[in-house]
Amino acid sequence: MLYLIKAMAWLPLSVLHAFGRCVGLIIYALPGRYRKRLQANARQAGYQNPAFFRQAAAQTGAMIAELPRVWFRHQQSLKQTTVVNAALLEETVAESRGVLYLTPHLGCFEITARYLTRFGPITVMYRPPKQAALEPVMQAARNTSGVEAVPATMRGVREFVRALRRGQAVGMLPDQAPGLGDGVWAPFFGRPAYTMTLAGKLAVQTQVPVILIAGERLARGKGWRIHCQRLPEPLPNNPSELARLINQQMEHLIRQFPEQYLWSYNRYKVPSGASQPPSNQSLT
Repeated sequence: MLYLIKAMAWLPLSVLHAFGRCVGLIIYALPGRYRKRLQANARQAGYQNPAFFRQAAAQTGAMIAELPRVWFRHQQSLKQTTVVNAALLEETVAESRGVLYLTPHLGCFEITARYLTRFGPITVMYRPPKQAALEPVMQAARNTSGVEAVPATMRGVREFVRALRRGQAVGMLPDQAPGLGDGVWAPFFGRPAYTMTLAGKLAVQTQVPVILIAGERLARGKGWRIHCQRLPEPLPNNPSELARLINQQMEHLIRQFPEQYLWSYNRYKVPSGASQPPSNQSLT
């Protein structure tokens, strides 16, 4: 599998994207939970047009198909990457306080960490794949020059804290559904979503700036355009308020190119053993 993925990395990006979009549309055409969840989550955010659903499915396929090139030809991929507001990144890094980057399931979230290595090393957190056969692929892909991948465990959290205290950068996905006890209910596109508190706790504990960042996928294989926005400081100490703030900022970033968000992700699931989410009114 590793050899196959590395071979795919040599295909033109436009070909990978076209192939991925076709596969994404085929999968979306099949009735099932994937299709229903994509539609329901997009509608929750206000996107009602069936054409939008198809665009989102196609972009999900493109997201998966581009991974071999980003993983194994990252230098070539970076040559096709631009940044909308590079000054914000440069000014934040210049503070020498460390940086916590939050990358939602939006666009190409693998290209951002590789771009950020130009400012220094970055430690990223990942969840080990459920299929053990994929673990060597993930290790080879993510532990590249300047990027250190650590598992989403207590060991990974300790590595995050050490990196931030050294003034380095760390990155994580803020919209992954956490397990029971690791999150709070906070609105996300108008619906309660169990939202991780780890990101907020790390930021408050280490007093580092927080930047939301995402790589927009450009048409016709042109590459990616990185968008970023910094959370206003001082950050709230209350975990619920901070989770709400992060979700609000994520919504703003997602709406800049919403068809590239992973709407099929089970963002509103209830953790095992948790009570049902509160009503929308109780979160306002």
